[in-house]
Amino acid sequence: MFLSIFRNMNIFAQIAMNIIKEQELIVGPLAWGEASKVSGLKIDYKAGSVEVEGSDPKQVIDKLVNQYKRLFGLASVEVCKEAARNFLSNLSPNEIPVTLQ
Repeated sequence: MFLSIFRNMNIFAQIAMNIIKEQELIVGPLAWGEASKVSGLKIDYKAGSVEVEGSDPKQVIDKLVNQYKRLFGLASVEVCKEAARNFLSNLSPNEIPVTLQ
């Protein structure tokens, strides 16, 4: 399982980036500010890069989705699901973050 998570770490960074970019279309630069509050995400706004750090990338994605949900409600969760949809087919069912199911 650890190797599977390690292999997919880049996918989780891509999911996070896509979620942030979609939220940015709605709320502007505030999306990046909120993402930077999520532990386990390393954000470089100037470079436009995101890294997922830690041993549980699923949990980091869940934290990101919940950060937007706290501020903007359930509609933001749907935006996150839509942003991640294309990446989820590359993950096994047990690798998909709960908030994106």
